Amino acid sequence: MTEFFDDLETRAPEVRERAQFAALGRQIANAKANTPRLAESLAGVEPGDVADRAALARLPVIRKSELMDLQRANPPFGGLTAVADGALGRILQSPGPIYEPEGGRGDFWRMERAMFAAGFRAGDVAHNTFSYHLTPGGLMMDAGCRALGCAVIPAGVGQTEQQVEAIAHIRPNAYVGTPSFLRILLDKLVEAGVAIPFRKAMVGGEALPPSLRGEFEARGVAVRQNYGTADLGLIAYETPALEGMVIDEGVIVEIVRPGTGDPVAEGEVGEVVVTTLTPEYPLIRFATGDMSAVMAGASPCGRTNTRIKGWMGRADQTTKVKGMFVHPGQVNQVVKQHPQVARARLVVDNPDNTDVMTLRCESGEGGAALAEAIAATIQSVCKVRGLVEFVPPGTLPNDGKVIDDLRKFE
Repeated sequence: MTEFFDDLETRAPEVRERAQFAALGRQIANAKANTPRLAESLAGVEPGDVADRAALARLPVIRKSELMDLQRANPPFGGLTAVADGALGRILQSPGPIYEPEGGRGDFWRMERAMFAAGFRAGDVAHNTFSYHLTPGGLMMDAGCRALGCAVIPAGVGQTEQQVEAIAHIRPNAYVGTPSFLRILLDKLVEAGVAIPFRKAMVGGEALPPSLRGEFEARGVAVRQNYGTADLGLIAYETPALEGMVIDEGVIVEIVRPGTGDPVAEGEVGEVVVTTLTPEYPLIRFATGDMSAVMAGASPCGRTNTRIKGWMGRADQTTKVKGMFVHPGQVNQVVKQHPQVARARLVVDNPDNTDVMTLRCESGEGGAALAEAIAATIQSVCKVRGLVEFVPPGTLPNDGKVIDDLRKFE
């Protein structure tokens, strides 16, 4: 059995760089010809002149935080797609809302490579717990599994007891989803007296602390992470070496100083900026808002592409809870629906390696009925459950923070 998905993973770095920048020239030409927004921002840029990273770093950045405004002004995709809407395979929606185009090609999001590195193979049965409803996560991972030849149980989110029943009956050997839900399922299986069938797992959407990985390994589940976004697909993935994440072959990654487009020195923490070579959605210098850093040297697994340290937090107040992005604007939207709340701050923590989201509300009223109503609004707006805690007026710090992420990932 081969250790590598294809020969692209082991090519010499200089060969990869030449090939990717040749492809980037074609991508820039495609973007200028077919996407109104990029035709405007890349006016005056000759595709053939962007032949190295120094030239790439001179191009303008498009920020994920701009997408909602761009899409409102020019629906549905802000003038960033290079094909007609009807030529797409799917149109998806993430919280915000932000709309994402999916092309009609099989593994459009390139997840197959990450699945292979995690040990997934043809004939495996994968239990996929990412959402299949509007959001891209479930379909992205489903496509990667099926491209490898795995059967997929499209479990989605929730209905834990029903999922345990299906797992006990079908005995899937692979899990796909967030690490926190994997932990819940394993505990429920043990409670039900069902032997754990999972032997491998691909997780994403939230951090995987070493202690939690250790718990999974002790239960016989080898867990690997991927790092991707709904806009870009796969960005980087863990390999058997478990030393950082190797960048996918279908993107060019830069680490820049947050709020700028200026690359930082190797090893310095900065914002992840990605240029995708996907022709249908040619995002060029797309600032994700995520923080990471480049690791020195090549991976001991033999893959030669650059490694990053994985997800290291957000460059802005946007955060990710149980696989879903939560934006400051969503918190403000919740507050507007409840005039009894003067000010609020969303606090995210991970006691016992489980994400907990609590909206602390300044209110002179409080009460169980109001708390229940606010919690329902949080679920509706943010698509993830949150607790509600009332504090006296004037209690919250006057520091401009709407979201306070207290989680520790070491």
